[in-house]
Amino acid sequence: MSRLRAALDVSGLDAFVVSGLPHLFYLINLRSSAGALVVWRDAPELDLIVDFRYVEAVRRLQAAGEAPVELRIVTVDGAGTYEGTVCDTLRSRSPARVGIEADHLSVRRWQWMDGKLDAELVPTIELVERQRMVKDPHEIETLRQAGSMLAAAVGPAVAGVRIGRTETEIARDIERLLAEAGFEAPAFDTIVASGPNGALPHARPGSRQLADGDLVLLDFGGVHKGYCVDISRTVVAGTAAPEARRLHAAVLEAQSAAIAAAEPGRLASEVDGAARAVLERHGLGSAFGHGTGHGLGIEVHELPRIGRKRADPAGGAGDVTLEPGMVFTLEPGVYVPALGGVRIEDDVLVTESGVEVLTPASRRLSVFRRGAEPS
Repeated sequence: MSRLRAALDVSGLDAFVVSGLPHLFYLINLRSSAGALVVWRDAPELDLIVDFRYVEAVRRLQAAGEAPVELRIVTVDGAGTYEGTVCDTLRSRSPARVGIEADHLSVRRWQWMDGKLDAELVPTIELVERQRMVKDPHEIETLRQAGSMLAAAVGPAVAGVRIGRTETEIARDIERLLAEAGFEAPAFDTIVASGPNGALPHARPGSRQLADGDLVLLDFGGVHKGYCVDISRTVVAGTAAPEARRLHAAVLEAQSAAIAAAEPGRLASEVDGAARAVLERHGLGSAFGHGTGHGLGIEVHELPRIGRKRADPAGGAGDVTLEPGMVFTLEPGVYVPALGGVRIEDDVLVTESGVEVLTPASRRLSVFRRGAEPS
């Protein structure tokens, strides 16, 4: 909170309205489907605007010492609205300049509030997101635990790949494994993409039955204590053709290059470039169309973005310099129409000297023959 208030001071803002729900969890430990927080630059009090559903939850957090003691609950009454209550709260101190989260407030709500306030509404970009990029010790330990839990589920998940099974059956098994491992929920919809479906990076599992020689892409993750982890492995059902082995070996080499390049002080685009150079050398550059990774934390996709250098016209973080405490995925992949896809993904923590892999599961190409152990 002190870092956030310092950012308000630099921006010349008297108050800041936090409307991104993941930010409420980050700043005050509240997980909810609605809410807003008013942070004052020159006052220690925080005004939390919630409706009846969350009042008791906030009180319990405060009683347990898990929410800021200076938090004041402002209730949206049955006839009121969040926007109206936020405006009433702001008018109580008459700030001249109020920051609002441009990525989390709709144009409609902006226009309504702008017509109700004398204050200047100032759009802000990533004030909280940039703080969330560098994890604190509690967050790192939570993600380390989650990564270990996820890595332990990889073996059983991969073992479910068998000729004749459907993608949906395998996906359901994986989500059961995540629950048994202790995750609160899947971090996203589990991906099981077999054969030609693997050429779709975000394919949805369907009724297709696995056939001999299929590349099978598995991408799954879980939520642990509010934090997300994510992993991908590619398996062969039946006999592995030489081209399948070639693609897997190239992607594994690309991921290893990205891991080696991820050091403090390097640009995120340099890490992406290390993976991309390997795949280009193998003649697969055009088959790798997405970025090499994305940040992990309260959301499964957050800053930093590990991809090609590009300017953000809206003034976002763009290409960032890696710092100790950042956590992100490294997941190069190649996608070949009619054949399928290969993606290998792990979660890494930037340390003082390189990265720690948080999901230490085997990355070799597992080949499952009917009724046999992997080879």
